[in-house]
Amino acid sequence: MMKNWGMIGGIAAALAAGIYVLWGPITDRKKRKKGLVPGLLNLGNTCFMNSLLQSLSICPSFIHWLEEFTLQYQHKQKDTAQQYLSVALLQLLKALSNQEAAEDEVLDASPLLDVLRTYRWQISSFEEQDAHELFHVLTSSLEEEKDHQPQVTHLFDVTALEVSVIKPVRVPSVVKGMLNPIPRQWKSHHPFHGRLTSNMVCKHCQHQSPMRYDTFDSLSLSIPSASWGGAMTLDNCLQHFFSTESVKDVVCENCTKIHAQERSNGQLVEDQKTTFVKQLKLGKLPQCLCIHLQRLSWSNQGSPLKRNEHVQFSEFLALDRYKYRLNGNVFRQRPCIAEGGTTQVTTDASAASDGSPHSKVQLLNGTYSTSLLSPSINSKSSSPECTSSSYLFRLMAVIVHHGDMHSGHFVTYRRSPPAAKTPKLPSLQWLWVSDDTVRRANIQEVLSSNAYLLFYERVRPKLHNQGSETRAEE
Repeated sequence: MMKNWGMIGGIAAALAAGIYVLWGPITDRKKRKKGLVPGLLNLGNTCFMNSLLQSLSICPSFIHWLEEFTLQYQHKQKDTAQQYLSVALLQLLKALSNQEAAEDEVLDASPLLDVLRTYRWQISSFEEQDAHELFHVLTSSLEEEKDHQPQVTHLFDVTALEVSVIKPVRVPSVVKGMLNPIPRQWKSHHPFHGRLTSNMVCKHCQHQSPMRYDTFDSLSLSIPSASWGGAMTLDNCLQHFFSTESVKDVVCENCTKIHAQERSNGQLVEDQKTTFVKQLKLGKLPQCLCIHLQRLSWSNQGSPLKRNEHVQFSEFLALDRYKYRLNGNVFRQRPCIAEGGTTQVTTDASAASDGSPHSKVQLLNGTYSTSLLSPSINSKSSSPECTSSSYLFRLMAVIVHHGDMHSGHFVTYRRSPPAAKTPKLPSLQWLWVSDDTVRRANIQEVLSSNAYLLFYERVRPKLHNQGSETRAEE
């Protein structure tokens, strides 16, 4: 009897060895569960990179831009093309968004790290890094790769001959003179690229200085101190960022000119210094918006501290009130037609809500608690049918940091990839991803998290709903 058991054990061992040789270890061939996405292998404290890649993979405009950008490398050998950051990044993001045929449950992002090292960005194993810092490394490296493209058209590039040369158009300005034309190359920037306007007005003579523009890849918002018993919202952070600022002892050319005209004896007049009011606005909105909530603070002794308070945010973000407008920054409300009648919807987050199902202001900018969201509204919130916002954004991913300023772990909440039958409609299903672990989540869990990075995708209004001013600005 013992001999029979020994023979059976030997046969089983031989069979197991044969399976291993032919197909590899069974654990390495686990198939991904339906409706989920691949996880990413932690290569030694690389959760910051894994969380960012999961977030970028659900931003369709960014993937589409990478697809168009990498067309220039089609004629190159596969090994040569993968040396470019855009190619390596696109390949990984498409696999994480289920656009590639990869069936592995866990992917390895080490090829992307190898490419980043060629861009002079070094990362040592088992060293804590920041997801927001990596985001700027990626965007700046992509800009560097774009700037190294040859500007001279190839002789055999027939398609380039069909592109008409568009002369830059000078845009009339509300201030004296004309605005500088925006370079045509600016339109080829990645979808996270936006512009801020900076406006300075003299408090004494109301003279407006020439408009200044600053580019941004993400909005880094500080968290103001909350009022006693009041909730902190994303709109509070936006209002704090775009609030006016007084700048003292600024030379005003207009005040100096007026002062000189008052003196008829021709004496030299000293430069007149006054106080200016500085106002930031969103000049050019990106298609993909990354918002960074600054959670770093300092103790009285100078030690770094992490702010762990919850900042309420919502599935939809309206930025109309922060957009620079050619008619003098006047924000107007427009009624919109919903099913069953006409409803006024405001995008001003400071307005009050009556709590009725028709008041969708509670979906915008995190003004109201997620407990106020009724199930009937939540079920339809991925596609708002009624909103007066011309600059509306939909939440796509959230990065959360657990831990303190010295150590911790990054995880991601992200949408599941859209269904194959409706590739342009965002999924209602949310996922929680921690490196190689992926599970389903719901929107209430997402909105209750302590966000560090928020990723929004712009919802383009239909052309017949767009105002003429909005179309002109775009």
